[in-house]
Amino acid sequence: MKVSIKSEYACRAVEALVLHHPNPKPLCIEEIAQRQRIPPNYLVQILLELKRKGLIQSRRGKMGGYVLARAPQQITLGDVLRAVQGEVMDLSSVSKPDCPEEIRAAWRQLKSAIEDAAGKITFEQIAAAARQPSPMYHI
Repeated sequence: MKVSIKSEYACRAVEALVLHHPNPKPLCIEEIAQRQRIPPNYLVQILLELKRKGLIQSRRGKMGGYVLARAPQQITLGDVLRAVQGEVMDLSSVSKPDCPEEIRAAWRQLKSAIEDAAGKITFEQIAAAARQPSPMYHI
C-alpha cells in the first residue's frame, strides 16, 4: 500500500493550519508551502479540495489565507485522506471477477481496520506530537 504525495502534502498542510490554530490570522499559501516544504502551485489545488470538503476555510483580501473550518480534534487523518483521494484505501483493483472471494474478504477486512484507525487519529494528536521537543542525545 502506498500513500500518494498528494495525500502527504494535504496532511502536512492541515498540520500547518492546526499548529497555527487558534490564531485567527489566516496563513497564506506561501507561508504554508514554506513551513511544510510543499510546492506552492500544487498546494493551491490541495487547499481547494480541502476547502470543498469543509475542512478548511479561505479568507480573501490582502491579509487573506486559510484557517481551519473545524477544531483540530474534529479533523481526522481519514477526513483528510478522503478529501483528496476519495477513499482511505481503494479496493477497486480487487473487485474484478477473477479475484477469489477469500482474497477480496481479506482485503475488505484490512480496509476496515485501516479506515477505523484513520478515523481515530486526530490532527490534535498529530500536532501534539509535533509540539514535543526532539530528544537530546549526549555522547
